[in-house]
Amino acid sequence: MFPLQDTIPRRQSPFVTWAIIAINLVIFVIEISLPPPVLERIFFYLGIVPARYTHPFWPNEGISYWPFLTNMFLHGGWLHFIGNMWTLWIFGDNVEDRLGHIRYAIFYILCGISASLTHILFNMHSTVPAIGASGAIAGVMGAYFIMFPHSRIITMIPIFFLPWIVELPAVIFLGFWFLSQVFSGTFAVLAPHAGGGIAWWAHAGGFLAGIVLCLILKRSKAKYRPYYPDEWHPIRSFNI
Repeated sequence: MFPLQDTIPRRQSPFVTWAIIAINLVIFVIEISLPPPVLERIFFYLGIVPARYTHPFWPNEGISYWPFLTNMFLHGGWLHFIGNMWTLWIFGDNVEDRLGHIRYAIFYILCGISASLTHILFNMHSTVPAIGASGAIAGVMGAYFIMFPHSRIITMIPIFFLPWIVELPAVIFLGFWFLSQVFSGTFAVLAPHAGGGIAWWAHAGGFLAGIVLCLILKRSKAKYRPYYPDEWHPIRSFNI
């Protein structure tokens, strides 16, 4: 399933979401201009390598905690980058509306860190660097799941290579997405050589962190404008 659009209009310009996308774009353009050996070293030193924090015999070169921040601004290819930024574009603006700019920025970073910690917990001996914004974005999706359960997600589902466009409730789309991450993560633990190089548990951990953090950081209703009189009747529109 691939999300195309949601039905919740934003109330203010999502400056933080735009800034995150812009920073990721600039860094990705720099990435693709680098020779592969240089890029591999950057991924290793700025990505999350679980063994760096858990293995007692890791080379004594000092443990850096910067990767908990830098990893979420690195991407491994065009599909990785575009998929993450598109998902953030769809869900980030409404969550930023509800939290406010500063709280949203803090929320995003904390979700990314939580996703990295979850990845380390389930891959303690891995020496493969984990990179990407998907853990933090999963947190945004978790917050959206709580804040806008009655929103609708315009979704493309490929059926035998043909696109099928369907409108799904946000709780269905996001709930199915979360369960798919848990299922895939469990399968990866049971069959580690078939994991496909995707940090499933980082996604699940980020999603759960987003649920918890949005409840902690959410502003009171008196401090933001309701979207609708009862806030549970989204405008159904699909603009191409």
